Amino acid sequence: MLTRAAHAASGHGGGGAAATLLAWYDRSRRRLPWRAEPGATADPYAVWLSEIMLQQTTVQAVKPYFARFLALWPTVNELAAAPIEAVMKEWAGLGYYSRARNLHACAQTVAQRLGGRFPDTEAGLRELPGVGPYTAAAIAAIAFGKRAVVVDGNVERVVTRLFSIEDAMPGAKPLIRARADDLTPDMRAGDFAQAMMDLGATICTPRKPACAICPLTDGCSARANGDAERFPVKAPKAERPTRAGAIFYARRADGCVLVRARPPKGLLGGMSEFPGSPWSADFDVASARDHAPFPADWRRLAGSVEHVFTHFALSLTVFTADVPCDAPTPEAGRWTPEDKLEALEALPTVMRKALVAARG
Repeated sequence: MLTRAAHAASGHGGGGAAATLLAWYDRSRRRLPWRAEPGATADPYAVWLSEIMLQQTTVQAVKPYFARFLALWPTVNELAAAPIEAVMKEWAGLGYYSRARNLHACAQTVAQRLGGRFPDTEAGLRELPGVGPYTAAAIAAIAFGKRAVVVDGNVERVVTRLFSIEDAMPGAKPLIRARADDLTPDMRAGDFAQAMMDLGATICTPRKPACAICPLTDGCSARANGDAERFPVKAPKAERPTRAGAIFYARRADGCVLVRARPPKGLLGGMSEFPGSPWSADFDVASARDHAPFPADWRRLAGSVEHVFTHFALSLTVFTADVPCDAPTPEAGRWTPEDKLEALEALPTVMRKALVAARG
């Protein structure tokens, strides 16, 4: 059952809540590099690129990547023509690397099959590689002005507080979407979606929300009950397992370092890495040298490289060796100048940490 405050925020088409939020957005909207200025037409390429980059990532982290991609590949056709290795290298550090592969595949689909034009419907957008329900809705609404229900993490937080949704996440998602649908207006759906995102990012924040200045405060159930920070309700987190492994940093006499490409599919697919062992829960560091790319005087560094992925935590032991110029090149391996590793190789964050450790 909805409280009186929650009823005030509901009603198909958004009603007063949508109008109030849009008026606030017109006054207080964030200026973002991918966001069209008031009165200007949104660029579907910029909207799509930003939405893919923003998945599981913060606005501040995305800004330099977005600017760099646009500088290198100003159009979807130019991105489609770029080598996948170049795209992966520029994506390095942004995480969730399957997004980069899907980004390139999507650009090629749009360029080669659709004449460089993005579909303007949710259904058409869903057919593109890497475009799921949320991204399709966001592009349809923001780039093409279609009425679409856009629900990201910020919107989930706003909606659960407005309606005091007690269901725990992620089970609450269908109800949240239904309530967001009630709020979404038929006109200016794109602005409304961005207004909800801005509200969640700047006012209805996870901790210490600024309820006193929120444009929707009068209709917010959680505000009325004084428990806004309790929402969204989260199910207990499962314990994150730990895996371990070793990497081998071979520095040749001419200043080159041995790297290889990870398999194209799977975790960190297609990215560059230093040769190493498999990552497993039962890794035995005593036998780590069995996984070295070739025999050498491998020296174990003190400590370890720690990194957290979505589904597990990783601890890597680093071994280094100085080797002669005629050191062998293992299959799938290559030697890259040490001083150009970060410029030439698509090193994911965990390998950048290992690089720092190996360099001392």
